[in-house]
Amino acid sequence: MSKISKEALNAINKKTGKHISEGSVKKLAGSVKPSTLQSEAELRKLIKQVSAMAKVPVSENTISEIIGAVKKSGMNPNNMEALMKLMLKK
Repeated sequence: MSKISKEALNAINKKTGKHISEGSVKKLAGSVKPSTLQSEAELRKLIKQVSAMAKVPVSENTISEIIGAVKKSGMNPNNMEALMKLMLKK
């Protein structure tokens, strides 16, 4: 995976109020495949992993909203930065 922009990493850290390393984000992002965004179960798992990494609880309702937004967006599954920005809006 290419280097995560400082803007995206800063946004993650600001939103969570915690320091999350670039390495942690890269490791998680490296496990994501294009099919992850096509499968609701896999997407749900990814959201929970991000939540655990950031130590920020995410309600089932919010998870459902994120899944709906990802599906509606037609987002390129290879663009993890766009996915992170979408999740930060929730």
